[in-house]
Amino acid sequence: MKINKNLMALGLSACLLSAGSAQAALFDLFNTSSSYTKTKYPIVLSHGMLGWDSMLGIDYWYGIPAELRRGGASVYITEVSQLNTSETRGEELIEQVEDIIAISGKPKVNLIGHSHGGPTVRYVAATRPELIASATSVGAPHTGSDLADFLKLFPDGSATQTIVAELVNQMGKLIHFISGSPSLEPQNALGALESLNSEGAARFNAKYPQGMPAKRCGEGAYKVNGVRYYSWSGTSPLTNPLDPSDAMMGVATLTFIGGEANDGMVGRCSSHLGKVVRDNYRMNHLDEINQFFGLTSLFETDPVTVYRQHANRLKNDGL
Repeated sequence: MKINKNLMALGLSACLLSAGSAQAALFDLFNTSSSYTKTKYPIVLSHGMLGWDSMLGIDYWYGIPAELRRGGASVYITEVSQLNTSETRGEELIEQVEDIIAISGKPKVNLIGHSHGGPTVRYVAATRPELIASATSVGAPHTGSDLADFLKLFPDGSATQTIVAELVNQMGKLIHFISGSPSLEPQNALGALESLNSEGAARFNAKYPQGMPAKRCGEGAYKVNGVRYYSWSGTSPLTNPLDPSDAMMGVATLTFIGGEANDGMVGRCSSHLGKVVRDNYRMNHLDEINQFFGLTSLFETDPVTVYRQHANRLKNDGL
């Protein structure tokens, strides 16, 4: 299990902050005490599809763990299969959660999952609620993603599907190898796709409904089986002209033919789980983890600040 190092932040954009961001930064400045993010239970971060913990000196959760620790939080970064079903990833995460509990001496943890990490932490919370104090999803496709539905257009069993799936599997293997993590289940691109499209998500929700809204775009139960549920997400695919990943988000958002507001990969309503903290941050799917290297919108709260505020929320909720 790796502990990410705080990489050097980009400071040039600080002088260009909007009034709203400046206010948020000022708020953050006055809450840098050693106990602002000191939750009762450790915070455990779970990455999304094709994610990692730290790779070639690049942290998936760019600059976030260090800031949470600076405020007093105990933070652990996990790594599960880059490509696999939500259930398989969840079983891998359970093993790491058990290790974290043994190491920390705390009986529970606060799970935070980004993208496919959302359903992953939901699985853990549903099947092992005695280990989980809270489950928070960030930009997660709980009712499926239009992008995943679009990619499912390749006929099942077709040569095209097989070739594309193998190419993606090799990408997952490369990320896993470079990140230097221990052996996990074999990469399974088709399993990941099935988990993230609308049909697969519906089947998953039928088995593990905890925290899911009863109606579209609503909120779910705030607490189920002793586990608190939270979520937040963004709705701006293009946020910073200096960020090369914005182009990818701009292309991906074209698959949302229904016109639903989205972060480039996940629709606004699909991201809802439990208590919806906010579902319209001026962030795209990668901004939600402070990528690419902190090049996020100048007109929105800094993502790191959002995580610090959420840790404080967990603290105030006794978690």
